[in-house]
Amino acid sequence: MKTNQFWIRTFGLFGILGGLTLFAGDLLFYFNTESINFNENMSISSDFRIIASGVTALLATWFYLLGLGQVYFAFKPSSATMRNTVLFSFAGLLILYGIVHSEYVGIATSAKLAAQNNLDITESVALAIKTNKVLRLFGYPLFLILSIAFISQVWKRNTLYPKWIIFFFPLFPFILQFVFKQVLSGTVWLVVIGGYLNLIMTLFFLASSIALWNKK
Repeated sequence: MKTNQFWIRTFGLFGILGGLTLFAGDLLFYFNTESINFNENMSISSDFRIIASGVTALLATWFYLLGLGQVYFAFKPSSATMRNTVLFSFAGLLILYGIVHSEYVGIATSAKLAAQNNLDITESVALAIKTNKVLRLFGYPLFLILSIAFISQVWKRNTLYPKWIIFFFPLFPFILQFVFKQVLSGTVWLVVIGGYLNLIMTLFFLASSIALWNKK
């Protein structure tokens, strides 16, 4: 029993670490106290920052997937179909997180080369950004399936999660980002909005760990 509890907690910590790792990767790409323009900030990022940020995509994806071990445990009372639906849709979404982040290497590199050669940055990164947006489209059906399965099962008490975990499930924080985009400004806006998707995943795994901390 103690072994199970150890792994439940460990998986949750891996999920949190995944979110923080990829959030750090976001900051490596664009953080600049003098500007909130993502493309311009990436154009002056050092080679080290771009490479390091790309590496965080791989590490964070591993951590995120390990974090799903905790979600799998929480859904043990659910049917095998619902449990696997949550697991595979969540895994697909988190893998996409890593892929989309790594694609930003192309955006950052294009922006950097444009700045170095006095080219228009917006035009130079256009194709890479278009590719990024196409990749993101694959996430919406996964997120829809995950949201329906996760929320319905928690609401019906078919999991080990308390109902309040629904408020920390990524759907609701995702909707709130549109509010934060309007009320935040300056460097705070840059940090929060730029790394928002990983911040909400960090929040979810933190809430999940708290909810399951003493479960056996």
